[in-house]
Amino acid sequence: MNTQTVEQAIEAIYTALQNDNEEIDARIKDLKAALTETGLKEANFDASRLVQSNREGRKRMQSYFKKRGVLVAFPK
Repeated sequence: MNTQTVEQAIEAIYTALQNDNEEIDARIKDLKAALTETGLKEANFDASRLVQSNREGRKRMQSYFKKRGVLVAFPK
């Protein structure tokens, strides 16, 4: 299994989001594995890089990822 760093996994998620959520569930699994490997509790995303960067888009992303076991934060 090819393990990715958290940064690589987050970049892959940005790419999937730009490509109409292509393989997003697989990318979330990779991110979850990378977070577990490094002992981190949550992933930090840049809201300005999201397709829908308003509050609704951020909350929807947090909810979707949380259902798959990944906590998402948007630090300022």
